[in-house]
Amino acid sequence: MPRTARLDVPGLPRHLGVRAINGMACFTSDLDRNVFMKYLREALVGADCHLHAFVLMSNHVHLLATGHRKGAVSELMHSVGMRYARYFNRYSDRTGPLFEGRYWSSIIESKRYLLEAMRYIELNPVRAGIVEGPGRYSWSSYAHNTARDRREELTFHAEYLGLGATPAERGRAWADLVAQGIGPDELERIRNRFIRNRPLGSGGFEKRFGDVSADTSPNSAIFSRSRPPSRP
Repeated sequence: MPRTARLDVPGLPRHLGVRAINGMACFTSDLDRNVFMKYLREALVGADCHLHAFVLMSNHVHLLATGHRKGAVSELMHSVGMRYARYFNRYSDRTGPLFEGRYWSSIIESKRYLLEAMRYIELNPVRAGIVEGPGRYSWSSYAHNTARDRREELTFHAEYLGLGATPAERGRAWADLVAQGIGPDELERIRNRFIRNRPLGSGGFEKRFGDVSADTSPNSAIFSRSRPPSRP
């Protein structure tokens, strides 16, 4: 199923994702993951983007980020994708594209839906059966958002900051929200909006942004030829 063109609306958070080609592993060690996060931190500085949540799986990545000008998210993904692919190919003695197609991107209505997208991202390792709880997985934003750790590349979104008056209050509130999980209908809705590059929000929001001009920046197609999307 072909993906529709991505929407680029500065100031609105976006659920982003990219998967390794042919389902191969793009992370084979903690060193790989640390290198990816290093490139991500460096790209965030120059791209005018804020990162709110992430998870690194063995063969794909989910990010939740807000770009504050047109093309900022594309620049971010271009920088990280190209630098990491060069690193991985060099140390894996391989050539060719590392990531399949164009990255996924779903703009998010901040109220309520941002927190749902964050929860979807941080529960990915649990759904995959890798860990029993998100706190047992090191390569996500869960520890940061529950106030158990601090990651310099992450910026709290205003919707998250509304969960409490102090970091401890917000951390407890977030842990409670994640513990509630995601029902099957909502899970499928988030996934379907994501892999089709469609907006996620209320009916009015989705209708309003359904026909916004697509992301046509020079960096919008930095990976290999697009393939039918797998289930992220």
